Amino acid sequence: MFKMFKLYIINTWVTKLEKFYNKQGAIAFDRIRYTILLARAKSMLRRSTIIIIVISLFWAVLASRQIFQRETPRYLKTVRNSIGMQLKVVEENTQPTLRIVLPDRPTSDRTLEIIFPEHVTIRPRGNTNANQIYMWRPGRFGEPPQWRQYERILEYEKNFPDKVHMLARATLEEDGVRFHFRLRNQSKLTYDLIWAPIDPRLTSEFHDVRLERTYVHHADGFDLLASETPERLTMPLNQWLPARYLASYTWPIPSQKIERREGIMYYNKSRVVDAPFIATLSQDGRWVVASFTRNTGNVWSNPELTCQHVDPQVALAPGEEAILETKLLVVGASLDDVFKMAMNQRDSLKW
Repeated sequence: MFKMFKLYIINTWVTKLEKFYNKQGAIAFDRIRYTILLARAKSMLRRSTIIIIVISLFWAVLASRQIFQRETPRYLKTVRNSIGMQLKVVEENTQPTLRIVLPDRPTSDRTLEIIFPEHVTIRPRGNTNANQIYMWRPGRFGEPPQWRQYERILEYEKNFPDKVHMLARATLEEDGVRFHFRLRNQSKLTYDLIWAPIDPRLTSEFHDVRLERTYVHHADGFDLLASETPERLTMPLNQWLPARYLASYTWPIPSQKIERREGIMYYNKSRVVDAPFIATLSQDGRWVVASFTRNTGNVWSNPELTCQHVDPQVALAPGEEAILETKLLVVGASLDDVFKMAMNQRDSLKW
């Protein structure tokens, strides 16, 4: 009897011990499983967080890059077309100057530089004299404009005295550069004249100091701009220069064919041109630089700089704005082909 009771006690405690250890083992197992699952969850969270951060950074960089490209000025302000021609801001000058670099030329090549613009001139209604509210100067002084660059466009905006606002935009195209000025009269005065001409200056193989390769177009075809002054070819340069040679388009031909004003000799061609177009051939004849616009009073050149002018003008009432555009063709083609290109594009220019 005692033995049976003893066995009962032993079995009871053994059962309790087994239940206790089983319970503890389950708890331990649950803790281990919980620890493993927690570690896995933390690892997945860390990986997800890293992925989210990487994706967020990617989109942030992409967005900032787009904003940077479209709105923020770049240090090297240069655009390029498919044939390798470049248009760049000339950093040596504070006031806006652009350089067209021909294919396979270094960016330091100064063959074609454009003052953008040379000046801004207005004439309020009732005044006989015009007023230059801006005049370009070379070198570095003052604050440069805040250039914007995107796609093949370089542009800036500027406020001038007499409440004139200007957006200046240059677009590099496959055959040259389109220059665009959007001018707004923010004053209470009417301006009978507002004028912002570009000044393309040709050097190196395009330099034509005696106007031997600079042409205009008449009703009967091409003619040298200075064909009526053959003595220019042999006279000493200090007698020929400084000079301006002009040919009327819509303006009347001046009665004086030759006149000296402020130390400069002005030569007026005796017949009108039939298109607002002027072109200069390179010395080897492989390239042509030509300027044209939709409408203008005359075309002219300063032979010392071999500049080309086809300067459109406009009148603006208070609150009005207008767009003036000029195209500079830079192509390897014949003079006839370049003229056809200009006439085909002429109506696309705003004025």
